Order: sequence, then C-alpha cells, then structure tokens
Amino acid sequence: MQFCAPLKSNSKKIMLLGSGELGKEVVIEAQRLGLETIAVDKYANAPAHQVAHRSYVVDMQNKDALLEIIYREKPHYILPEIEAISIDALFEAEDKGYNVIPNANAVSKTMNRKNIRTFAAEVLGIKTGPYQFVTTEEGLMGAAMELGFPCVIKPVMSSSGHGQSVARSVEDIPKSWEMAKEARGDASELIVEAFIDFDYEITMLTARNGKETVFCEPIGHEQRDGDYVFSWQPMHMSEVAKASAQKIAKEITDGLGGQGLFGVELFVKGDEVYFSEVSPRPHDTGMVTLITQSQSEFALHLRAVLGLPLGFTFYGDGASAAYKTNLHNYAPVINVDESLFSENSYVRVFGKPEAHKGRRLAVALVYDEVDAALEKARELIEKVKDN
Repeated sequence: MQFCAPLKSNSKKIMLLGSGELGKEVVIEAQRLGLETIAVDKYANAPAHQVAHRSYVVDMQNKDALLEIIYREKPHYILPEIEAISIDALFEAEDKGYNVIPNANAVSKTMNRKNIRTFAAEVLGIKTGPYQFVTTEEGLMGAAMELGFPCVIKPVMSSSGHGQSVARSVEDIPKSWEMAKEARGDASELIVEAFIDFDYEITMLTARNGKETVFCEPIGHEQRDGDYVFSWQPMHMSEVAKASAQKIAKEITDGLGGQGLFGVELFVKGDEVYFSEVSPRPHDTGMVTLITQSQSEFALHLRAVLGLPLGFTFYGDGASAAYKTNLHNYAPVINVDESLFSENSYVRVFGKPEAHKGRRLAVALVYDEVDAALEKARELIEKVKDN
C-alpha cells in the first residue's frame, strides 16, 4: 500500500463524523500513517478537533450540512463515530461513491436498536433475550408485565446509556418512561428487554479488513446507568463460551459487512452466550487495549479500514477505569494524583472543553494480572478530581 504526506494534492483523507475521545485516538493513529484527517462534531474543540488537520462544527443530524462538508473535503474514508447522525447523508454520500465505514447500511442498522435487534434475531437467527418495542407509556406497562420484572428499557436510538433504565416493579414504569426522554437520539420508540440472568457481559472486539476477521481477547466490563465505568481484559470465560462469543461476533459482523472494527456486546450465562448490541466502530470499553495490546482497538480499526494485516500481540492483562464528573464547568481542570503515573499505570485526559454531570473526562489504565489491575484501577480513579 502506498502512503503519502498529509496536506498535499495526493493525500489520503479520512473524515470522522463525531470527534470524542475515541475519535481522537483514531485520528492519532491515522496521523502516524501520514493520512490527512478531518474531524466533524456538533461542538467546537471536541477531543478529535484538537489533533486533526482540520475541524468543522455542524448539526450532525442536518443532512445538507453534512453533505456540504463531505463534498467540499472529498474524503477517501468516512468514519461515523456517533449514533446521532444523519443516516440519509451517509446513504447519499455512499451512492455518490464515497467509502462509508463499514457501510451506510451497517451504520443504519446499528444506530437503531430496533433495526439491529430484529436483524440479529429474526434475520440472522442469533440468540437474544425476549424483547418488545413500544411507543406509549401504556405499551411500556403492557410489555413489562408480559416480559416480567426486572426488565431493561432503552430508547431505540441513544448513546452512552442516556435514557436507559431497569424497571424492577410496576411502580418503576413511570420513572423509566420519563428517563427514556433523556436519550441522545430518538426516544419516540423504546425497546423493552426481558432481564437475562447473566453471569457477566463482555465486549468482543472484532476487526474485518476484507480478507480476514480477528478477535481481541474478550473484555469484561461494569456499567452504571447503562454507561461503562470499568473494563478489564481478558474476561476469564470457558473455552466453549469464548468460541460461541466469537461465532456470534463473526455472524453479526459478516451480516453487516464492510471493513473496520466492531464492538460486539454479549451476555454470558455459563456456556450460553446471548447477543446484546454492536457498534461499528471502536468501543468505549476497549480503551483498555491502549495498555494491553501492541495494536490498540484504534490502530486495528484503522488497519482494517485500510485493508492492512490485522496481526497484533496481546501483551498481557489490564484494566481501565473511566472518570466521570459530577460538576458543571465551562473550563474543567482535572486534578490527577501523581500515583497514577507509574511503571504499569497512567491516565489519559480527553481534553473536553466543557464538563457536565456524568460526562467522561479521563480514563485510568493499569497493566497487571487482571484481578489486581481492576482493583488498582478502582483505587486510582478515586484519586482523579475536577473543579
């Protein structure tokens, strides 16, 4: 493959639609290969804006505004990095010959929980828990009564756990209905899922380059309010369950097609594995790969997009802990204790220009035997504060 310098007439361009902390790492990896990078988001000075060659601020759900930037820049690769985006713009760009990663149809299916759940369960025949879709509070009550308590309630389109809740009794339904309105996306329809009595959940990072599919070691994670707070790699699981997880991950990513890295979320009960969700891009729980692998999920994503070989070395066990603020601050200052910087740990500060309650501002990473790494990560993240 030929590589060029950026900012030349023959440069290879990638455009990120969404420029958060995950996109920032993708841009850094792209610049290591001499690619020209353009980062787009709805607010100024987003993390990837700070490292890209050029940046734009635009309403990400405005089809015409997105297409105007795409046609102006003429990127070789378009990498959607968020769910709340104009899918019509992606389909039109793809129809005009632009390379949407992994493809516009895959983005359309995965950005909407209804689309991806029905595709996985009803088209591909992948095992999932029981579910229903509802559009009214009365429908929500009826679905919950039929599926049983506890049940999980999510907007069909959202991100970072916004609008998601667990209803443990009839009394929780009105609150869950109100919480769903907090979605970053479309809360006009909800998915109600029967609660699977799982032992743990994992992310199976799965990379496709058009020639091969590779899997990272399974990542265990802990969520609060539907959003990741801790992850560790590898998640110790039986070989039967691991093989089943890889099989499901390959089936869903083969079904979606295209090139790139996918974060496949799965529930595991003993040796039984159930499909939950999939993101056609690097996954927040996969930030742990920044310390555990020779090629992080971000480097693998870029390699897969470019059709490069996907080989990598798993260095060893590790864990990550996200720092989420409880403050509202226009110019946050992150106070990091020096103990986070050691021979086997460090912190990444995302550089987000504003803080609001629950926003992820940094991540601590620890390299150690998995149980010790997770314990250390829990300890270290308590030493991060902001004001």
